[in-house]
Amino acid sequence: MRNQLAVTIGQYSTAGTKEANQDFHGALVPDGEELWTKGVALALADGISTSALGAAAAETAVKSFLTDYFATSEAWSVQTSAARVISATNSWMHAQNLKGRGTNLSDGERERGMVCTLSALVLKSRSAYVFHVGDARVARVAGSVLEPLTEPHRVYLGGGESYLARALGIDRRVEIDRRKVPVARGDIFILTSDGVHDVLPDTAFLEAARGEDLDAAARFLADAALAAGSEDNLTVQILRVEDLPQSDLDDLAGEEAALPPAPHLIAGQDFEGFTVLRELHAGHRSHVYLARDDETWQRVAIKVPSTENGADPAELRRLMLEEWIARRVRNTHVLGAPAARASRRHAYAVTEFLEGATLEDWVGFQSGTTDLVAIRSIVKQVASGLQALHRLEILHRDLRPANVIVDSEGTARIIDFGSALVAGLDELAPRAEDAMFAGTMQFTAPEIWLGAGASRKSDLWSLGAIAYFMLTRSLPYGVRLSAARTRAAQRKLAYIPASEINPEVPDWMDAALARALALDPADRYEELSEFTYDFAHPNTALAAPPPRPWLARRPERLWQAISAALALALALSIATRGNEREPGASHGSANRVSTPRTEEIPE
Repeated sequence: MRNQLAVTIGQYSTAGTKEANQDFHGALVPDGEELWTKGVALALADGISTSALGAAAAETAVKSFLTDYFATSEAWSVQTSAARVISATNSWMHAQNLKGRGTNLSDGERERGMVCTLSALVLKSRSAYVFHVGDARVARVAGSVLEPLTEPHRVYLGGGESYLARALGIDRRVEIDRRKVPVARGDIFILTSDGVHDVLPDTAFLEAARGEDLDAAARFLADAALAAGSEDNLTVQILRVEDLPQSDLDDLAGEEAALPPAPHLIAGQDFEGFTVLRELHAGHRSHVYLARDDETWQRVAIKVPSTENGADPAELRRLMLEEWIARRVRNTHVLGAPAARASRRHAYAVTEFLEGATLEDWVGFQSGTTDLVAIRSIVKQVASGLQALHRLEILHRDLRPANVIVDSEGTARIIDFGSALVAGLDELAPRAEDAMFAGTMQFTAPEIWLGAGASRKSDLWSLGAIAYFMLTRSLPYGVRLSAARTRAAQRKLAYIPASEINPEVPDWMDAALARALALDPADRYEELSEFTYDFAHPNTALAAPPPRPWLARRPERLWQAISAALALALALSIATRGNEREPGASHGSANRVSTPRTEEIPE
């Protein structure tokens, strides 16, 4: 039985000496797959005490965080999910505060508006993520050491006077302190409002952390703060880490990744509710079959691992990742997957079956003039699919013509997610950066060959390389790019203008390609949409790539010239040697002794 994230939580809140409690707190520990993909969350907010809306603001902040964080995509990282949720809550509060007050809040209006602090903790896999705005505190107890993980956002005026410098609802945008720390079994995290930690020494928190009953420990700290003279609301949350997952990709696929690999299948075979129709592909990593779902009669593709060299656990996890992505990305230009079945007896992946040709084959089918309209359409469709992946923080990393299917109606779809990098799942199972080997080298961005991590711009480069390939059936830097493993070697490379190979490519389209295919990611487009627009519309701000030197463009002409010169020299040499042979023969005969013949003259 594999380990999973397990925690114990204790909480307590009281108004203290005040008439009303304007603190608010909450925690959420989900069940099932959500525990793996989203983790455990705690949040504590402290409303501005001088405002009648302070309590409402604190309650809104906590409830919004706990509800909306778990509603974000499982593919998003914790950092992205939490930051977007907090920013959205801040924007809403600020808008409420501005109603009827113009564009800015005066100091007095800030005090009367919906304004509060917020500190949140998310535990996912073997890491803790802290998000902090205001003067509450998140601290960790590891052994006998108390480590504050946040700093108060207060400006101190002297004489004990201070004011809150950062809070939700004050400005249109909010600056959020973020921190990620590794977690060990037995670690204890303590969230407190300022009325608690401002008056208690570290020893009080260390003593509370030793208690078994965490609710009692939380109340102990609040009571101790009250006894120490605190005049504020008092809220304490304590979380103890009881167990941690193994931190591998098995987490993302549930128990399925631990199942035995599916066997090779044959046509007509019944397999776990599917009827196998025929084999579509057989490779060294996997075998793909066309099958029919016996319940829905939908045609699907079943991918099983190639077990010729034994079941590779890494291959099984990649296989499960493919279906996981296909089921969650909803886009016309990305391969989808049917709903998951209740249970399986083997590890395999099921996706939609797409009828059509790979883009590699599609290019081979084209003949005659270049169909620029069709090529621009395909590029735009593939970009749409990439944008859908990127919105979920998924990098494809293996985009190439063989991984794009074009159907009879011209619809293009991205397939094969075995090399994809999912930000949210990478937190579950950090793995060595294998992007250098994830894709096919001809369509892999140059920075990957230098050992850099994949990014949206590396996917953009691959799309540009595909567009270039469709126009020229060639590669933008020739075959030397994959061998250029240093920056110095890459600087020696030059973009080969597509118009040199295919005169039908307009200069303005070549200019868009050159920017998308820049060796330095900083020189590329920031967004896919910018590239697809410039690829279809002339952009006068872009300069066409300069023509290369004549010898670089036509290296064969150099060798032709050299060959012609050598042939001419040889011909001249032969001719010269022939002319010298005639006098040479008489000189040779001089070495022979001859007797002149005397003829008699008749009388």
